[in-house]
Amino acid sequence: MAQLLAPFPSSVLLPPPEAGIPGQASCPLDTIQQEMERLPHGTRRLAVQLRLALSPGWIWSVLTDYDHLDQFIPNLASSRQLWRRGNRVALEQVGSQQFCGLRFSARVQLELSEEPERGRLSFRMLEGDFRCFQGIWQVGADTTSTWLLYDLTVQGKPGMPIGLIEQRLKDDLASNLRGVQREAQRRAALA
Repeated sequence: MAQLLAPFPSSVLLPPPEAGIPGQASCPLDTIQQEMERLPHGTRRLAVQLRLALSPGWIWSVLTDYDHLDQFIPNLASSRQLWRRGNRVALEQVGSQQFCGLRFSARVQLELSEEPERGRLSFRMLEGDFRCFQGIWQVGADTTSTWLLYDLTVQGKPGMPIGLIEQRLKDDLASNLRGVQREAQRRAALA
């Protein structure tokens, strides 16, 4: 990363789609590939990739069904579109889960930029319960499969236990991709 909390989108560094997650071979079909990077000041970058036997269009339709994301993404308590201006969308989302007997909840307002022709959905936090929450969903296809990449950079506010947040995020990101996969498969089966 060039600098901590650099202006979006230059701070979101992604591999070329065909490369997958840096330093790792392309993952086999229906397998989760995950990478976590510890950055200065309690910042974490997490990248998760999944290869699927689905059309990219089905995955894109799920990712952009903003008002219903909470119905198929685990631990997302609510998701609500606030506005749309061309290819830019604002959402309010609340994530909630039980951890060590306590209920943890976090709210973010995100601005998303849709680039359907590139299969790219980038986002950055406008306001919320983190210092930084930005990243990208990317969908693409090669000759053998479709891939879904989620790349997130997150920095907690002072007092947030980053170690616990890091572990929850690692677990949740894989679950999020599986939730998108299941919903895309469900929609494709109904078509």
